[in-house]
Amino acid sequence: MNRENKKRKYEKGYYKNHPCTESFICKNCGRLVVSAGAGSNHRNHCPNCLCSMHVDHEPGDRESDCGSIMDPVAVWVRKNGEWAMIHRCRRCGALSSNRVAADDNPMKLMSIAMKPLCSPPFPLERIEEMTALMGGDGKLHG
Repeated sequence: MNRENKKRKYEKGYYKNHPCTESFICKNCGRLVVSAGAGSNHRNHCPNCLCSMHVDHEPGDRESDCGSIMDPVAVWVRKNGEWAMIHRCRRCGALSSNRVAADDNPMKLMSIAMKPLCSPPFPLERIEEMTALMGGDGKLHG
């Protein structure tokens, strides 16, 4: 790579409009992450543990000085039906949304999606009582 191309690669906003094809080692699980198989030109998280790095303020800008690991904490469905993950930075708490990649660990994705149902903000033993308080008959019909 000649000097001019190398400089152009690191100009502000370069990754917004250019594919990110470099491989990297996941800082969380230590696995090699390659761009092939992601189904996108922008691989930004590990397909094994789904962790990312806090390097951007806006996608592709590489302007964040934090550099900490970002953990996947939730999933959501975009209006086109595509799944995305919410990542939270371990150091500063920043939140970001990232598209789910084609080769992401499906069991890890499902465990993140199911976590709120497995840990409701109230005791499950009280669901009938709470239903009755809300005007229902308090019975679980099935």
